[in-house]
Order: sequence, then structure tokens, then C-alpha cells
Amino acid sequence: MRRLFTWLMLMALGQASAEAAQLQLVASEPQAVFAGSNQLVNLCWRNAGNAVNETDIQSRMMQLTSATAVQVGQVPWKKLRVLGGQTVLESATMDFPPVRAKTRFMVEWLDGSSNVLGSTELFAYPTNLLAELGNLTGHDENALGVYDPNNELKPLLKNLQVGFVDLENTVAENFRGKLAIIGAFGSKPGAKSLVTNQIKTLGAHGVAVVWVTPAKSDAISDSDNIRPWFHLVPQNQTATVVVQPAMLDDLAGNPRAQLSLIYFCKLALRPALAEHVLPLIAN
Repeated sequence: MRRLFTWLMLMALGQASAEAAQLQLVASEPQAVFAGSNQLVNLCWRNAGNAVNETDIQSRMMQLTSATAVQVGQVPWKKLRVLGGQTVLESATMDFPPVRAKTRFMVEWLDGSSNVLGSTELFAYPTNLLAELGNLTGHDENALGVYDPNNELKPLLKNLQVGFVDLENTVAENFRGKLAIIGAFGSKPGAKSLVTNQIKTLGAHGVAVVWVTPAKSDAISDSDNIRPWFHLVPQNQTATVVVQPAMLDDLAGNPRAQLSLIYFCKLALRPALAEHVLPLIAN
């Protein structure tokens, strides 16, 4: 009788393990988040079986270095229900510890029996990335001009105490600082921007310009529907860098967008960097 009970228990455990194994986390490219609380991690789950799968899932976060993996925490996530053969997109809200530089993390996703269903690789970044813009302009509040009618960049700079001239409150083409960043950011249609002649005037007076064109713009040719992500217009020792708005989408929440903006500013100030294939974004 005891042997029968043991056999039945083993069968039940085996069946539960087999069902859990049907739930898989689809592999993805490494994601980028800011250090801190309530960071969104995107997940894609697939039920490889035919039956409905309900699994209680928990996350185990590890901070990785070249030599070690230190567990940061392990917490429940949610009960996930996925129909047979279905693939679903989910997001998890996670807290990352403070970091001083780009730091690699791995999150393992476990079922109730601690079976690993998959893992997510992430890079966490410090929240003060845009302070680099102050370094580029020598911390001179008159050297950086910002035209940002949708208030996507200005609040970030104010929080970091990076001084700038608000080009909405002056005649923008009269700005004679070192660097001008012209919105609109993101990819929302109808976003405001300065007209082409105003931006050309800035460039003609030696101002390095990063021009984020509106989603609908004639700044880049629509020939054959091919649009480069960005291109340079040289001007003496500096350049105007014309950028598609999707490159800087979700500027407040996306570290890669902020790193892209910093790169474009460096490129506008020193166009020769393009010849050395300066990496646009590291994961």
C-alpha cells in the first residue's frame, strides 16, 4: 500500500513537472532599465502544450560580474494562465539596486517547484546619464540651448541641475551657445519643431545642433520610403545631426534613448567621431 501511495505521488509530481515544462519564456535580446524601483521588464511566454497552463511564477534576480553572480532577491510574481499553443506578452515591475555604471543582471523565472522556466538578461543604468550634457558644454548654462515644447527633456535636465537656455523663451536663431537640442522627441505625429531656416541659421553661426525632426517632416527625403535613422549636415567645425524621433522615444524611461541623445550631441560637437565609428549604443 505504501509503495502504491509513493508511486502515485511520484506520478503526480511527474505530471505537474511535465505540465510546467510546457510553459516557456521566449528568449529575447538584453533589455535596458534604470536602477531604482518600478522598472518594467518585458516578457513573452509560450505554452508549448495543448492544455491550459496555470503556473505560479516567481522571479530570482542576480547581479553579474565577470567572476561572480550575487543573488539580489527572490519574490513571487503572479499566477500566469496561458491557453494551449498560445503566446502572450506580459510585463513585470521590478526593483533594481542603485548602480554607478552600466551593470549586468539576470532574472530567472521559476515555477512553484523551483524549476527554471527561462531567464531575462538586463543592463541597469544610473539615473544621471544626462548629466553628461553638462560636461559637454562645460557646465555653462548659456552654452546649451533646448527647444522642447512637449517638456520631455527640460524636466530631466532641471532634476539633474544641468543649466540651459530655453529656446522657446527667446528668438531661437539668435542663440550663440555651444550646443542646441531641438525637439520634438518621441514619435508622436504633429509634434512641434523649429522651421528649417531657423535651424540652418544656428548651424551657420557655428552652433552644434541635434535636430529631432517631427514624425512627419520634409527634413529627410521620402524617396522610396527609405529614411536613415540619422544623418549629419557638416558646418565648419561642428555639424547638425538630423535624427528620427523614434531613436529618442520614451526619453524619461529608456536608458538607450538617453545614451543615443548623448551620442548625437557628441557627434554634433565633433563630427570627426563618425569617422572612428563611435558605438551608438551599448546594451
